Amino acid sequence: MRAGRASELLTDLTGPLTRRSCLTHVEQRPARPGRQGSFPDWTDPRLLEHLAERGITAPWIHQEQAAQLAHDGTNVVLATATASGKSLAYLLPALTAVGARELEPSARRSTVLYLSPTKALAADQLTNITAMADGAGIRDARVAVYDGDTPTEQRRWVRRHGTIVLTNPDMLHFGILPGHEQWASFFRALRYVVIDECHSYRGVFGSHVAMVVRRLRRIAAHYRAEPTFILASATTATPELSASRLIGQDVTAVTEDGSPRAGLTIGLWEPGTIARVDGRGPMTAGRVDDGGTDLRAGAGADTEVDAGTDPEDDSATGGTRRRSSEEPLRRSATSEAGALLADLVERDVQTLVFARSRRGAELVSSGARRLLEQKAEHTFSPQLADSARRVAAYRGGYLARERRELEDSLRSGELKALASTNALELGIDIAGLDAVVIAGWPGTRASLWQQFGRAGRRQDRDGGALALFVAREDPLDTYVVHHPETVFGAEVEAAVFDPGNPYVMTPHLCAAASELAIRDGEEGIFGPSARELLTTLAARGVLRARPTGWFWTMTESAHELTDLRGSGGEPVRIVEESSGTLLGTVDAASAHTQVHDGAVYLHQRTSYVVNHLDVERAVAFVHREDPLHSTHPQSTSTVRIRQTDREVEWSGGVQLCFGTVDVTDQVTGYQVRDVFTQAVLAQHPLDLPPRTLTTKAVWWVIPRTTTDSAEIPGEELPGALHAAEHAAISMLPLLATCDRWDIGGLSAALHEDTGEPTIFVYDGAPGGAGFAERGADDADAWLRATADMISECGCEAGCPACVVSPKCGNGNEPLSKREAERLLGLLHP
Repeated sequence: MRAGRASELLTDLTGPLTRRSCLTHVEQRPARPGRQGSFPDWTDPRLLEHLAERGITAPWIHQEQAAQLAHDGTNVVLATATASGKSLAYLLPALTAVGARELEPSARRSTVLYLSPTKALAADQLTNITAMADGAGIRDARVAVYDGDTPTEQRRWVRRHGTIVLTNPDMLHFGILPGHEQWASFFRALRYVVIDECHSYRGVFGSHVAMVVRRLRRIAAHYRAEPTFILASATTATPELSASRLIGQDVTAVTEDGSPRAGLTIGLWEPGTIARVDGRGPMTAGRVDDGGTDLRAGAGADTEVDAGTDPEDDSATGGTRRRSSEEPLRRSATSEAGALLADLVERDVQTLVFARSRRGAELVSSGARRLLEQKAEHTFSPQLADSARRVAAYRGGYLARERRELEDSLRSGELKALASTNALELGIDIAGLDAVVIAGWPGTRASLWQQFGRAGRRQDRDGGALALFVAREDPLDTYVVHHPETVFGAEVEAAVFDPGNPYVMTPHLCAAASELAIRDGEEGIFGPSARELLTTLAARGVLRARPTGWFWTMTESAHELTDLRGSGGEPVRIVEESSGTLLGTVDAASAHTQVHDGAVYLHQRTSYVVNHLDVERAVAFVHREDPLHSTHPQSTSTVRIRQTDREVEWSGGVQLCFGTVDVTDQVTGYQVRDVFTQAVLAQHPLDLPPRTLTTKAVWWVIPRTTTDSAEIPGEELPGALHAAEHAAISMLPLLATCDRWDIGGLSAALHEDTGEPTIFVYDGAPGGAGFAERGADDADAWLRATADMISECGCEAGCPACVVSPKCGNGNEPLSKREAERLLGLLHP
């Protein structure tokens, strides 16, 4: 896209009357020249020759520094921007080590293990590494992917002959470490472990991966190998601390980015308004909850965080709360992104849209195609009709073959546009994209900049690339588009996770003991609490304690005890009942909300309705149907305090507490809403089992005497607490590396454990993920931002841009925006 085209595109996109006030801020990121270093003397000369043929005569300074540190045996994390060439930094020492014996027969044999959070990224790197090794003629670089899609016969070859093996933490846990004897020659020669996109290891998933890496180090040491770790990360706060916590060793950070940067025009976009007819949810007194968060922690390989009610369901953003006639509903981010995508494709702009959910990706894709097809029909344009066929969706839950075909089609240019979940956020080399549209806050600033970085990856763009952030009608999204300083100039977040979480560590100790008996004195690699947990496991008979250490004695596989992604168990298969065709999968924790009986399910622009969810067999049977309604689960939650770890007295007798709680959540039914007006057409009960979660929470206990003195009427108190809870949940991502789908909340005018009005915000992961604790650590700043957000919203009674939650299990009733402002004014140290 030629220079200046991005500004012209913005002018075109804001041309229609309905869009003239949508653009709230434009940020120009100027192009930046690169700063070159020199290739280290130890670099394989064949690599230098191959790189020179590709026009690469010198590395960028960060590539040189990271490569040198790794070659010297220093663990290093390279934290620089998207498309800054991080892969070359680890490939220089890795390929040089693997090919050393071809140049010097006396050199030691070396192998490399590459870990990525998604299969898509590993497949992409397979192509990249193979091309470089083959181009340089390094015959010993036998590069292979070893994951769940690898055929059995190929797995045997990889174990015996692979020297650069690409995998993910799940396969390392389930497939490699348990059978380490079959990998003995590989582990003996293990020189480097590359952990790509390490900033994505956060929350409970990050804690699990930290344990897997410690087990990897222990197995490598058993084979007398001490690999050097090379970690690649997006720009993040304190990368050396996060990386050190992840691998359990000291890490040196390289953060000075020497790569050239293509110019980028970034627009913050708030959709305009539409009229709608809405239903009203049931009134609830006393306790209300924000129970849409499923009891799990993260996302699977090639999938995305998609917990609770679909975070970007077109109809979910407003809950069921009625607005006054003066408060029209804003167009949903998915609808707006679909329309923008159609306009960009019509202008021959290759575009990637990031949606917040699987359903959102499908809706954006189908919406853009429909608009293009309609215009092609009206204008008799075969070119537009062809463009419509070149728009697709990409998300987790697709079969591996479908995902690879979509990735290849986007790279080749056969696809003009793709609507994706965050599965395409990480590292995949998709060059040549003219524009990126982000439909809804992606959870963290780090993710936002990663997704922005998909645009303008070619260095010859001179400012022609365009990135748009389209706000959902959500408190945080609204706050961001009207406070651009929260994005531009603000430091990105540090990864939050806790390797010492006993709910995480305990099953990994069992897995480690089944791999190799844990010898006395060896347990320190897992953390200071490991010995106590081992003693407890031995007392329960799970492990056998001997003078020399701890041994696994059970007949079951210890590795099945651990769910790295916190998905809640076996993935649920989605099967077309009439034909028996497997359409895809959904993680167990999301199944109750996404594929319950009667749910409408989208797959590659095709609608299905669920006939029956068989919980025991983990199968959802569906039939093809195009209903004119959408479905929305409803749930109830209870929170009981198990232990208070921290208690701080605030003014007015308010107590800020942090500790362990039990959360019981149950999907009790679902609403059927008109797909056009969002009017509630019907409500149906569901008989699904409750799910109980023990996790960490932060909570405020506000004495009733304090609320009375602030003249908050008793009948308004439940609505005030509920609204403040919603708003606090929506704003926590400004502090922690989470989004509102990683956390849940509950408020009660009289909680049974505190005896007073109480607001809880809890981690949606067993044992906690660190998010609630981060909120407790900086609670004053968190609540100040929450109060500011509510007071700045122009609505009268509360809306999705301030206190209405898209995942509220109580239909956003009762809510009192005005009294929530007053209540938040009481909460300060």
